[in-house]
Amino acid sequence: MKDSFGREIRYLRVSVTDRCNLRCAYCMPEAGVEDKGHDGVLRVEEIIRIVRAAAELGISKVRLTGGEPLLRPGFVKLCEGIAAIPGIEETVLTTNGLLLPRMAEDLKKAGIKRVNISLDTLDEGKYRRITRVGSLEGALSGIEAAKKAGLYPIKINAVLIRGFNDDELPALAALSMERDVHVRFIELMPIGEGLRFWPGGYLSAEEATGMIPGLESLDKTDGVAQVWRLPGAAGTVGFIKPVSHHFCSGCNRLRLTADGMLKPCLHSDREIPVRGLEGEALKEAFWQAIRAKPAENREMSEALPSRAGRRMNSIGG
Repeated sequence: MKDSFGREIRYLRVSVTDRCNLRCAYCMPEAGVEDKGHDGVLRVEEIIRIVRAAAELGISKVRLTGGEPLLRPGFVKLCEGIAAIPGIEETVLTTNGLLLPRMAEDLKKAGIKRVNISLDTLDEGKYRRITRVGSLEGALSGIEAAKKAGLYPIKINAVLIRGFNDDELPALAALSMERDVHVRFIELMPIGEGLRFWPGGYLSAEEATGMIPGLESLDKTDGVAQVWRLPGAAGTVGFIKPVSHHFCSGCNRLRLTADGMLKPCLHSDREIPVRGLEGEALKEAFWQAIRAKPAENREMSEALPSRAGRRMNSIGG
């Protein structure tokens, strides 16, 4: 599928729940979110049907996300169903890692190829503060479980926050010294709860690069990340710049929310409902989303926040 600007759309991000077992301060309100109930989110069978239609149109990569996707009942069954769809070449996962120790092996068998694990700090006190309810030990155990299960390569996602983790960037980057561990630093976006940190908490990727001694540019990209490497490292360090450097020209994705809406663009409030659709009507909804993809986002700032219309937990990371 090509959009109006010639971009080949092959990537679908699927949020399976907006619930989470953490309450990260830049993502969710401290009290959590209202439970949508069984009828408020897509059923496993509905998600598989929607992804099958997407695959028939050319989608080849699916990322399962949330909220925290591992909280979703029937999640392993969902992974198996998606991985078995003809045309789906890669089924991957974004998670906070806390439930991986008991699920990683089953996820590998179900067809999950690799995982991205959110980890903003290596300090127990700060981890508890940013997640409000989490345990750093639990997150690190999740990383180890992913390694043991062979969910490689592992990507560590860290949101850049001035005054919170800017003093830890070298330590976080050093996680890439291990085999098949890649660290990705992501600029904080003015979206949802993230606005609470603007403007003082915003740290550009360019400034962050200078805070990590020894980084060497590889002069290439991996997805939307510009890739660097520490001397002697087996993995890489990447910087994702949704605020300081739009990568819209290479955007190849759509997003499916847990309640059944297709989002053509993360930062647009345009949504196309797909719940209850089948056959050609479902495929036409995908084409509507494709045609609605903008050429690029406007500049974002505290005064010009994202127009996503939702918090990140209900869109999917």
